[in-house]
Amino acid sequence: MDDSPLIAIGLPIALAIIMFGLGLSLTVRDFRRVAASPRAVVVALGLQVLVLPVIAFGLVTAFDLDPLLAVGVMLLAASPGGTTASLFSHLFRGDVALNITLTAVNSVLAAATIPLITNFAIGHFGAEGELGLQFGKVLQVIAIVLVPVVLGMVVRSRAASFAERADKPVRVFSIVVLVVVAVGALLGERENIGDYVRDVGAVTGLFCLLSLTLGYFGARVMRLSEGQSIASSMEVGVHNTTVALTIALSVLDNTEVAVPSAVYSIMMYVLATAFGVLITRTHAKAATPPALT
Repeated sequence: MDDSPLIAIGLPIALAIIMFGLGLSLTVRDFRRVAASPRAVVVALGLQVLVLPVIAFGLVTAFDLDPLLAVGVMLLAASPGGTTASLFSHLFRGDVALNITLTAVNSVLAAATIPLITNFAIGHFGAEGELGLQFGKVLQVIAIVLVPVVLGMVVRSRAASFAERADKPVRVFSIVVLVVVAVGALLGERENIGDYVRDVGAVTGLFCLLSLTLGYFGARVMRLSEGQSIASSMEVGVHNTTVALTIALSVLDNTEVAVPSAVYSIMMYVLATAFGVLITRTHAKAATPPALT
């Protein structure tokens, strides 16, 4: 699968369309909203950008993962949240405006954080002989992550009606691409798929649960509102795994590195839904006054 034109050419183009669609949903106001709720933005981004990589590093070290799989988990941890996080936040009554702001800011930050964290992982886990994010590849990451978002924002500012019409088709396209690539990445390693899923399944499942829990309770500890805490949970726990898959398959040209993100792509929908139901029911019970006797 690594050398197919679909991966080498088609996947970066597909991701560019997805990130362009993300840009179509953003405005400059989404970035300015940081000033309206700076604490919420700083808390959520701090958890996502600084704490998540530490958790991922601890998990891959504790489970003694194969170096390439370990790099894949660290790449997953570095990937930003996406529009799916806003969808989950909406379903469970989170602060969707905060999600949009976080996605906007984190999509810009990811152009720097992904190369930094991935290169650290490649060096630390001894995968230099097989992988490398040299300067040219770093520029490629910036191009496929950041440039389409900026272009989408420019189009939205000049053709808002087109941006609104394109929103749903791009979201559907995003889901289809994610499913096809995730399944394709797993099938591309079909000879070792049983071993990989066994090795990575526990790590990615724990990582997802810890991310969702950290996003929610970390926000509550910092005294953010319930809606902001749900938004933080979904933003921290629901990653734009299409970014991680594209970098693994097209930039690093390694299917094994893509396996953690492929497994996570499937697990996060189930776990985020279960977590959302749990916290909303728990909050509803806590908010309900006791019956009079």
